[in-house]
Amino acid sequence: MTIVERPATSAPHEPNDQPLYEVCQGETVTAWLVSPLIATSFPGEPAPAEDRADYRFINGFVDVGDLPCRKAFWATMVGRLIAPEWDWPVDRLNLPGANRRVEFTHFWHGPTHVRRWLRGTFKAPMARSLALRLKTCGGVRIWVNGVEQVRFEPFRRNVESATDIVLTLSEGDNDILVHTEDLAERDTVWFVELEVTDQVPVAVQLPAALDAETIDRLEGLIRSVRPARDVFVNEPLQLLFDEAAPVDVPVEVRVYSHGHDRALLVHEQLVLGAGESVVTIPQTRGIADGYHGIDLRLGEGVSTAGRVLDAAFISDVSPKISTGSLAERKREALVYSARHGAPRIGRVLAMAASGEVDEAVLERLITDTLASIDRRDDCSDFIMVPLLWLLGAYPNVLSEDLLARVRQSVLNYRYWVDEPGNDVMWFWSENHVLCFHTSQLLAGQLFPDAVFSASGRTGTAQAALARHRLHRWFDSSEAHGLAEWNSAAYYPIDFIGLLALEHWAEPEIAARARGQLDLIFRMIALHTLAGVPAGSQGRAYDKELRAGPLTELAPFAYVAFGEGWLNGGVASLPMFCASDYQPPADLAPLARLEEGRRIEARYAQGLEAGRLTVFKTEASQLSTVVDHKTGTKGHQQHVLDIRLAGHPMARLWINHPGEDDPWGSQRPSYWAGNGILPRVAQHGDTALLIADTAGGRMPFTHAYLGRDGLDEVLIEEHWVFVRAGRGFAALYNSHGLELQESGATAGRELRSMAPLSGWVAVVGSGQETDFPSFCGRLKESVVTFDAEARTLSLTPSGGEALTLSYDGMFRLGTRVLPFRHDQPQPVMTYDSNTSDQGEIAPLFY
Repeated sequence: MTIVERPATSAPHEPNDQPLYEVCQGETVTAWLVSPLIATSFPGEPAPAEDRADYRFINGFVDVGDLPCRKAFWATMVGRLIAPEWDWPVDRLNLPGANRRVEFTHFWHGPTHVRRWLRGTFKAPMARSLALRLKTCGGVRIWVNGVEQVRFEPFRRNVESATDIVLTLSEGDNDILVHTEDLAERDTVWFVELEVTDQVPVAVQLPAALDAETIDRLEGLIRSVRPARDVFVNEPLQLLFDEAAPVDVPVEVRVYSHGHDRALLVHEQLVLGAGESVVTIPQTRGIADGYHGIDLRLGEGVSTAGRVLDAAFISDVSPKISTGSLAERKREALVYSARHGAPRIGRVLAMAASGEVDEAVLERLITDTLASIDRRDDCSDFIMVPLLWLLGAYPNVLSEDLLARVRQSVLNYRYWVDEPGNDVMWFWSENHVLCFHTSQLLAGQLFPDAVFSASGRTGTAQAALARHRLHRWFDSSEAHGLAEWNSAAYYPIDFIGLLALEHWAEPEIAARARGQLDLIFRMIALHTLAGVPAGSQGRAYDKELRAGPLTELAPFAYVAFGEGWLNGGVASLPMFCASDYQPPADLAPLARLEEGRRIEARYAQGLEAGRLTVFKTEASQLSTVVDHKTGTKGHQQHVLDIRLAGHPMARLWINHPGEDDPWGSQRPSYWAGNGILPRVAQHGDTALLIADTAGGRMPFTHAYLGRDGLDEVLIEEHWVFVRAGRGFAALYNSHGLELQESGATAGRELRSMAPLSGWVAVVGSGQETDFPSFCGRLKESVVTFDAEARTLSLTPSGGEALTLSYDGMFRLGTRVLPFRHDQPQPVMTYDSNTSDQGEIAPLFY
């Protein structure tokens, strides 16, 4: 989609002075006026849902049938009369950029009917037909010059649907009006994509009094904007643009929390001055530590364009080192959480457990918690458990009025799908199943004789049913491990249920919970480096991958192992700190390796086995998931991860982007997960990856560089070598690496512009003076990739070839290297501190 130049002599706001885009075959129409969001609650009639929970948990789409809200939507909204609306205020412009779609993907906690209007002008020198391919999640109608010509309403939740359409255009300007809508059920992929399939291009214009130079300027600024750094350390947010603004440009910035509260942290209006390419947002200095969202608007009036991005803020990049006891660190974390925790119920629990109660904050947070529970918001099961802990352990901090309100909310809640409801609470994933069953057990135990309104059961009956269901959950997790392995997002959610059960449940269930806690903490210790939990993950989001020590999981590493950071995460940390649970004593040395020690561990997690390998030194860590659903469409699996100890943001990974937008939030997204899962294998300090992205949306794979955390970055044609402190890493791609030097990912994205290629990843450690030797040894190695055979080979100088085939064969020389460790418990396969050292020896370290 290219903008057509206009003569400089045109009068302002005349049609030939407005921006005109030529959209050719294979390109998409992305220039539109966009209406404000129209959102209406749409719950449907309460009804029980079919209980499809089989306790066989996977990552990805789960068919749970149509919820009451969607049944009502199908019955009343599909095919209804929609009158075209023309006089809505313009919310913003959608301008051509990185995304081929017009995207409105977002998260709604309750069932919500969401709609927007789009408007544009298609110009035709003569009457013609225009062939297009329409893709959407949701439903779309299109009017041409006031006449409805397209009605496409598949309304398949989060599933792309496509159809070929033909628009009949009149000679001259054609007014195009698009209505897009969907039923939002929690995470909602919602977009419109109009691809020109016609051989004849179409000219597109925005139907408003717009100046071509202004729009061209906004387009360039919005496309290139990015945070000036990976993390802002006690300094204000700065946004960087590729080119200086030729004139003053109004800027509006909203910074908000990525927590469930989506709390607004900063709202500021300022100006990007003429001649400037950086705008500073002063109010963000001293903002709460966290990885926060940024809603950016540039321009004013109709000439306004928007962008959503993220940035990390931290007060100190150096980890805390504790010499105190676990009990002392628990107390420290409780006090910190009571004073600085995120605005959710966990902060109240920290207040009660530490004795540092702020009555006003307590009442506000309890009120907000009960409102969410009473609405039956999605994820309200996550806050129900700590609320019940508070009620059971610290009822004295609640007034009689609050106690009565809490009791009412607990008794009116919906604890499982067999109870009537018209919400969109998610009952089917590993973490939600655990939290719902835990909530049902604790609530039943607290109110054994009361009748729960949704189920009609007594508390005693609720608790008995919960025990049966919890045993089924443990049967699955103990047999297969966790589908959401290593997840910085979901381990803290698992902790909500497990810590509560370990503390409050009967001995048999408490013991099973303790066993899972021990296993999770062992996996965390193995994948923690310099206080930051990292590694491959069963489910990952950008907000965790790029957050370093700012995740909900990070404070657990500090409290458990004595090195790391505290932050505002209170989803489950106060439960850990208020409990008597202690992680196994042998884990701290694994989380904090002594200098010179090198280890490798292997194990498997999940029903669809994530075969996991981690190799680490005191300064570097390489983690992969091996042979996991190779060649299939991915979800949120993070398959290859490198972490270096020199800086909390020193991280690299490889993935195949699952969407167009570098700041998008789909599953998979641009950086989190994979559009098509690759073949991966690891041997000690070295991993091989073969990416075949045929059938994927994006025609390339790429690597992320946590640039601010790296002391040295050396890029050659096929290699990139990096150092952070005493940690080293190298990546190789068979097709070659292209550093993106402009745009949203400038300086942090290395692309391999080939749908089929081989990657090599190697880690090491040593003194700064050892880094050239590390680089030299790798450059002396021979790397070959046979695209036809889909075979990748790395031969160190004087060593045997390490070879991976896309069919899964992995060899060192002639020796086959099968993955033998399909048990959930990690097994140490290499330890430089033992006499026999184990079965795996590093290639380069």
